[in-house]
Amino acid sequence: MKAHRIETKLTKNGTLILEDLPFQAGEAVEIIVLERFPQPSESNSYPLRGKVIHYDDPFEPAVPIEDWEVLQ
Repeated sequence: MKAHRIETKLTKNGTLILEDLPFQAGEAVEIIVLERFPQPSESNSYPLRGKVIHYDDPFEPAVPIEDWEVLQ
């Protein structure tokens, strides 16, 4: 089975036009239409860019030392 991906937009009246498909005239094809969501590169990929970030103690362990089983 050959697969071909095309990204296009609907016209104002909701018509979808597919051109230059790599199939022969008369060949049976299956059409699946999926809504396209914005890709991370199209949306804000860096939501914290330009925001002030402050770490109180960046080298403090995430788990208190007394809770580490390996040290017991």
